[in-house]
Amino acid sequence: MALFADLVGRLADLLQPLFDASAAAAAIVLFTALVRLLVHPLSRAAARGQRARAALQPQIAELRKKHGKNPEKFQKALMELHTKEKVSPLSGCLPSLCQLPAFFLLYHLFSNTTIGGEANELLTHTLFAAPLGERWADALRDGGVLGASGLVYVGLFVIVTGVAAFNFRRSKQMMASASVTAAGSSGEQVPGLASVTKVMPFMSFLTLVTVAVVPLAAALYVVTSTTWSAVERAVLYRDMQAPATVL
Repeated sequence: MALFADLVGRLADLLQPLFDASAAAAAIVLFTALVRLLVHPLSRAAARGQRARAALQPQIAELRKKHGKNPEKFQKALMELHTKEKVSPLSGCLPSLCQLPAFFLLYHLFSNTTIGGEANELLTHTLFAAPLGERWADALRDGGVLGASGLVYVGLFVIVTGVAAFNFRRSKQMMASASVTAAGSSGEQVPGLASVTKVMPFMSFLTLVTVAVVPLAAALYVVTSTTWSAVERAVLYRDMQAPATVL
């Protein structure tokens, strides 16, 4: 944790001439971008996997028709198909999973008053008027929604809502397409798919809750990463329906 605090502090020192009091916030945005650059090869691999899974849908429909009354045989045949075609159904989860350590590091770094037995100086940094270690509840208590700190959160909520709306539209299109494709040749819908189709598009808006309850520094990571994901997926999945993302 001390090493990570030192890294953020050094990045803040480098950016201080450009961003002054908000240098630490800018350092977090830069750190997030560096993490996303490192994860980008996994995102590209996930996009290739998504295309490969889409290409397998006709074969999966045939397996469902053949083993529709025997779920165990269907799952076994499905796994064999994925193995044969070298497609991993979990590849799309890897980019998000690889980011979790960075998010939790930021969360704990800005949730502790001491680091390595010394005062956590990073808590003195702000984004405009909002301390990086405080939460939305603190901003509401200190000045309300339109207070100096509250307006910082209003800006973050506007960005997150815009990104979530963009992901909502794309996920609605993707889930509608998947609903049609996943229906077997008999025209029967896969059990439970209708419920997933209704709920999945709204998952992007859970980011609003995350931003509201975590320290502002971690919220900055979430906002930056979510925005990056929206742009990245728009590019990587431009020739197909793109799945939605929460982080």
